[in-house]
Amino acid sequence: MNSAFERAIAAFEPAHWPLAVGFSGGADSTALLAACALRWPRQVVAFHVHHGLQAAADGFEQHCRSTCERLGVRLIVHRVDARHAQGESPEDAARRARYAAFAEMARNGEGGAAIRSVALGHHADDQVETLLLALSRGAGLPGLAAMPAHARRNGLDIYRPLLGVAGAEIREWLAGRDLQWIEDPTNDDARYTRNRIRSVLLPALEQAFPQFRATFARSVGHAAQAQQLLNELAAQDLESVGSPPRIATLQTLTCARQANLLRHWLMQSHGCAPSAAQLDQLLEQVRACTTRGHRIHLKVAAGFVERKGDFLHWYNAPPSPKTSL
Repeated sequence: MNSAFERAIAAFEPAHWPLAVGFSGGADSTALLAACALRWPRQVVAFHVHHGLQAAADGFEQHCRSTCERLGVRLIVHRVDARHAQGESPEDAARRARYAAFAEMARNGEGGAAIRSVALGHHADDQVETLLLALSRGAGLPGLAAMPAHARRNGLDIYRPLLGVAGAEIREWLAGRDLQWIEDPTNDDARYTRNRIRSVLLPALEQAFPQFRATFARSVGHAAQAQQLLNELAAQDLESVGSPPRIATLQTLTCARQANLLRHWLMQSHGCAPSAAQLDQLLEQVRACTTRGHRIHLKVAAGFVERKGDFLHWYNAPPSPKTSL
């Protein structure tokens, strides 16, 4: 057990069985699938999402079938429409479609046992790219916390056991296993910010700060811990303010705690996140809401925050004028 990759696999212990591995056919997911299948024979399945975004997608699926046959792993394939809407990030659209597909495959199970654990092949370089993307967008703590090693999503335990392993170390492990993988041609497309980070910034960081993966990981951990504390504070405040929030009680909190609570409420109750500008507008309206006739109607994420009596409500479509006060 000499490599960082092998140590990461040895330390990985999913909570539920069988274990599904998100399998694209690329180097990282191939290594993760092979290592998990070797460690836990007959307890691993592969989830492959056919995004349908490029002509090579059918070839990706066939490659995954061949690899799974060789490893003795059952393959479950789900086809999605991952095309992005106008103004939407293609990467974000594909990611949402992928996680929804994981949940659908886990529910269906194709005759197997219920699946509650999914392992993904994200590694240390992916984590650095995610952090740099968040910084470039002016993200707050949730963005700076990047990808968690373990999270709950759509009723699934999502694991990323390779976040401490560099991509090069994963390929080194694969090199001695006579396993083929596919290279996604979009990985070289400079139109995608993540690809430019990978090809330009990571080599520069390697030269200037050879230990950047470990030091960045510590910063990500600090951000994640701070965000956890903010979530706990928001949950406590929401108990006193109520859900939906009572405006008068909300106004007794400091501006920072109002912002923290509103972000938490919108995400926990409605699965949406306001932009910084939207949240600033909402806080301004809450501050100005001192009379019964004050109307609040603001676009937030894909819906609207409205005042209804003494409370704030969020709708994914504008309510009728009769309920706007």
